Amino acid sequence: MTSGEQQSRDKPAALDSKAVGTILKWGSRANTALYKATGGRIGGNWRIGAGFKKPVPVCLLTTTGRKSGEPRTVPLLCLRDGDAVVLIASQGGRKNHPLWYLNLVADPEVTIQIGKETGSYVARAADDAERERLWPRYAEIYADVDQYQEWADRTIPLVICEPSATGRS
Repeated sequence: MTSGEQQSRDKPAALDSKAVGTILKWGSRANTALYKATGGRIGGNWRIGAGFKKPVPVCLLTTTGRKSGEPRTVPLLCLRDGDAVVLIASQGGRKNHPLWYLNLVADPEVTIQIGKETGSYVARAADDAERERLWPRYAEIYADVDQYQEWADRTIPLVICEPSATGRS
């Protein structure tokens, strides 16, 4: 491995900075607005990093803010596992869990929009066996997740969202 290859694998120095957090926040808001306006035709696939060559499906997750009680919607990579939707709380390998993850831990009742279809789900962190089964599937659709786990100072949670009794609209 050349020094250039090694350097590309090192955690970016600014990844955990406030500036990167601000960029992620505003990028997320723009993606959410475009996704909602177009039913996922724009913003429905992630095309950055490993997703450039192999786009990854994106959903909109709506949680209830644990402090505000207000709905909070974010675009996230998603993986289907039967009727369940699997999410990854990677935040690009940043050191802290994303706020949406903290929100669903506080209140696991969530809404997920994939394309034009919206459904009610109950979210929970994957257990060790589920994580072992699902992580390689996530890495298959978006190879960067393995790099994110190396950078993170935490175990990146996989979140399993199972359809709730209230169904879909």
